[in-house]
Amino acid sequence: MTETNRQVQLAARPNGFPKNSDFQIAGAPVPEAGDGEMLVRNIYMSVDPYMRGRMNDFSGSYIPPFPIGGPMGGGAVGQVIQSKHGDFSEGDIVLNQNGWQEYFIRPGDKLNDGADPIKIDPSLAPLSAFLGVLGMPGLTAYAGLTEIGVPKSGETFYVSAAAGAVGAIAGQMAKIKGCRVVGSAGSDEKVAYLTDEIGFDAAFNYKTQDLNKALADACPNGIDVNFENVGGDMLQAVLHQMNSGGRIIYCGSISGYNATTPLPGPNNLMMMIMREVAMRGYIVTSHMHLMPAFYQDIGGWLKSGQMTYRETVVDGIENAPSAFMGMLKGENMGKMIVKVGPDPTQQT
Repeated sequence: MTETNRQVQLAARPNGFPKNSDFQIAGAPVPEAGDGEMLVRNIYMSVDPYMRGRMNDFSGSYIPPFPIGGPMGGGAVGQVIQSKHGDFSEGDIVLNQNGWQEYFIRPGDKLNDGADPIKIDPSLAPLSAFLGVLGMPGLTAYAGLTEIGVPKSGETFYVSAAAGAVGAIAGQMAKIKGCRVVGSAGSDEKVAYLTDEIGFDAAFNYKTQDLNKALADACPNGIDVNFENVGGDMLQAVLHQMNSGGRIIYCGSISGYNATTPLPGPNNLMMMIMREVAMRGYIVTSHMHLMPAFYQDIGGWLKSGQMTYRETVVDGIENAPSAFMGMLKGENMGKMIVKVGPDPTQQT
């Protein structure tokens, strides 16, 4: 092939919040698929908060760090454009973990190890949705509610970072299950999105209000289930409002992802003992057994109109670093996605 495969590489490990010089765009000729291989051209790629941790040189994480001078990785949707593998044909749409580059080759002996491409049905939803509501963010929310928090009808469910890819889905799921749903977000526009568009019962701007007062006002009967994405001061305020027997689904701690030194933990953990609160962290890849039920439930809710979603789409792989940094700043509404190549389902 004569085209160039552009990829985003990690140029340096960030000290604090990432900057443009921490990334570099590199290019190489697009290879040909050999026997048992296929060549995939990515269409959409995902940028996610967990990727910030992979930029650090930390061996204790559940996932290895990105290499310096090598391509970064993450969720993507692509199209097979050349195949010499019997299970894949040219034109197949595949979900993969080879994002941050325009093309990639996968050898046939690695297609079934759980991290490599799997076929998806493009008739089910727009392709970008498989990186959001029908992808890892959706399954993250689904697993948290189904196997950890287990909210019940009539309970108060609070979700932080509620206008993000995971939080918005988690809140809508809790609403479907009959909960009173409260969320927080970082702008008045996002607060309006939560209450006016996706049906939250109450929401507040955490940047302009005192957290303790805002939570007390929005949750006058306390919090039964907390879907926690922020941590830090937010978690401390939540602990004051938790009801006896409450559950905290500890999904993320984005408030500390760019800290150069460890942030202090909440100083009111005694509340967990006094009110018999359970808090559990989890990793979505430990819940892949839920995929069939997840697709059935989420697909049904989308079809019935009980659930909706938003995406923020940035065009061009060269803009992936700015999209990633924008996501960390909360500039996105819903899932932040980068359009890498042409979408065959949108061509006329």
